[in-house]
Amino acid sequence: MTIHQLPGRYNIIGTNQDAEALSYKGILELSLDENNRIRAKWLINKIQEQLGTGFFKDNILVLNFNYKGEANKTFKGVAVYKCLTKDVLDGFWSEKHGDPLYLGEERCFRIGTQKTTLME
Repeated sequence: MTIHQLPGRYNIIGTNQDAEALSYKGILELSLDENNRIRAKWLINKIQEQLGTGFFKDNILVLNFNYKGEANKTFKGVAVYKCLTKDVLDGFWSEKHGDPLYLGEERCFRIGTQKTTLME
């Protein structure tokens, strides 16, 4: 897979970084900047926007992300995805102040492929 195959919109299913591992859904939008760095924008449960930047090598996508949470506090973390195919990303993530005993998990399906109909 090449970096130029990554841009697009993906449906997300995931679980949070805690003992309850509560599930969530969302959308991930990937694009490239002028230096072929990845730009990411998540919309989780239709309300929480997160932004990130990162890089891609050997079918591995690494994104540093941040978002505003409670009391307008900024939360930061990193997400790592293995590109299983050009349409499916399998990943895990961790926030700086998240529970260190757990990792969040996400699976992303490119919108417009057959697999996304399972998520809607």
